[in-house]
Amino acid sequence: MTVLARVFALFALCVAGAAQAADADSFPIDHAMGKADAKVTIIEYASTTCPHCATFHNTVLPEIKKTWIETGKARLIFRDFPTQPVGLSVAASMIAHCAGPDRYFGVLGLIFQHQDKWLSERVNPGEELKKIVRIAGITAKQVDACIARQDLAKQIQERARAGHERYGIKATPSVVIDGKLSEAQTVEQFNQALTEATAKAGGK
Repeated sequence: MTVLARVFALFALCVAGAAQAADADSFPIDHAMGKADAKVTIIEYASTTCPHCATFHNTVLPEIKKTWIETGKARLIFRDFPTQPVGLSVAASMIAHCAGPDRYFGVLGLIFQHQDKWLSERVNPGEELKKIVRIAGITAKQVDACIARQDLAKQIQERARAGHERYGIKATPSVVIDGKLSEAQTVEQFNQALTEATAKAGGK
C-alpha cells in the first residue's frame, strides 16, 4: 500500500471514529497570522486541492494581509477543510502542519502556489509534493513520517467537522468574520466586510 493510499484509509477511519465536534472555537493545530489582540478575527476554511482556494491565497490574501493583518487590524486563522481528492488534500495539509509554526504559512503558500503542478495528471502527486516542499528544507523522509501520523489526520478531520457543525461550512474557500459566515470573496468585498466588523468592534 502506498503512502497516499494509507492516508485515504486512515482518513476514512478517522471519519468513522471521530468524537462529537468540540464546542470550543480553538484547536491545538490552529495557525494564525496577525496580532492576537486584533479587533477582528477571520477564520478561513480551505482545501489544499481546491483551485478557488489557491486563487484566493495567491491573489486575494496578499492584499488582505497588507491592508488588514500586517497593520494589526485583523487576525487570520487558517483551518483545513479537505475536499476531493480527500487523500491528497489531507496529505498536503499534514505536510504544512509538520513544517512547524514558523514555516507553516510559508509551506502552505508553496503548496497553493504550485497546486497545478502537483495535482497534474502527468505527475505522481506525492513525489511532486516532496519536490516542492524540499525548497523549505523538508526532506522526503520527513514527508513520509508526517503523513503517517494518525493523530494529525484525526485532528484535521475533527476541526473540519466542527467547522461544518458550528458555522455550516460546506464548500471552500469559506470565511468566518467575527463568528459569522461571510460571503466575501473579492478584495473589495473583504474590505467592506472587515470595515463593518471593525466598526462594530469599536475600532477604526
